[in-house]
Amino acid sequence: MFRPKISGVARMFSNRGSQCLRQQRLEEIRRNPISYQMQQLRCQQHSTKKQNAFVALWRAQPFSVTAAMVFIAIGGGALLYTNYFYHNYIIGAFHKFPEPVAKQMRKAIYFTNISLEPKNAVKYYLEALRVAEEIGMDPFSDEIIGVKVQLAALLEKVHNYQRAIDVLEIVKSDNLKWMEVLGNKQGNEAKRTRVLMYTVRVSVKLGELYANQYVLEKEKAEESLVWAVTTMMKEHQRREKEGVKPEEGDWLSPEEQGAAVESLAHHYEEANTHYLAAPLFLQAITLSSQKTCHTAVLMNNLSISLAQQVPPPTPGQPPASRAEYVSNARAWAEKAVAIANSITPPERTEECDVGCVVATHNLGEFAEMDGNIAEARKRFEEAKSLAKAIGFQEGMISSEDALRRLGSP
Repeated sequence: MFRPKISGVARMFSNRGSQCLRQQRLEEIRRNPISYQMQQLRCQQHSTKKQNAFVALWRAQPFSVTAAMVFIAIGGGALLYTNYFYHNYIIGAFHKFPEPVAKQMRKAIYFTNISLEPKNAVKYYLEALRVAEEIGMDPFSDEIIGVKVQLAALLEKVHNYQRAIDVLEIVKSDNLKWMEVLGNKQGNEAKRTRVLMYTVRVSVKLGELYANQYVLEKEKAEESLVWAVTTMMKEHQRREKEGVKPEEGDWLSPEEQGAAVESLAHHYEEANTHYLAAPLFLQAITLSSQKTCHTAVLMNNLSISLAQQVPPPTPGQPPASRAEYVSNARAWAEKAVAIANSITPPERTEECDVGCVVATHNLGEFAEMDGNIAEARKRFEEAKSLAKAIGFQEGMISSEDALRRLGSP
């Protein structure tokens, strides 16, 4: 609620006026107490009449009156929320921007989240970037890179994938040019870390966009992901070998490094180059916390890649047997089930439940590969039961298909 500020002088006069009014009122009551009591009684009667009228109306139309009260309450709550959203997200979110840029950003966010007009939102994001350049904001600051990433996210949201890619490619290119020219200069240590982290994240996102079914540029997707993972690991290894320099700051967290490695692993998995995917899944497991639902999923992904290994021959080394790969795959699937079963709420999520179903089903397939039909049937029945319990329809269908394939016991 807007409350105008009152100066000291104005407040003093306001207080004096209130005192005078109170003194006049007391004098009137002393001169004519009966008149005052009658006035009070009339006020009470008027209030009672309003209450009685409301009760009578409620008794006559209970549902209508209740609904009206609910709508009034909802309207009041919506107004309060709108004010809260406006002050905290539309105004407060841009306190780090100079006002000319913040003004354009508030318009962009309005058209992004409230009015839902992407064309206007893009217009004001671009205008914010133009104004920022005009007034000399650092183009490699968190704020400006964040605006560009937000613009790309909006373009992706409206399925304009190519323009989203174009924006992120410009961010990556500009960042790399800055790194080449100024990244190693004294005094830029913290900024170098920050810009390099943004570039790795942007490159991972580019890999995802290039692999999108509406873009399908697999080579560019692989190029972006390989660059991100290679750059990330080189920086990690440099810090381990040389130590962290003063002012450099923290590098990407193990979880974020693991997510980048996993993205590349999934790329190779989809390309059926499982001999490249498996070591990356293993590396992602190493970077992951050891007791999370996602760790169980990673272990199951590794088991799947191991079971489908067809690596190219290595000169001078005998190839691993199919039985060895299946045995390793079974071991990792069993680990996945064990970890998923050991996690309890609130840490346990749907990822654990689904991962447990998939790993159990895979154990049935590994048993089937080994010719152990009784064990395979047992695992498929268990997977079907687990899938039914959590409403995982795809898991139920896969297990039923597997049981039909095995035939009657």
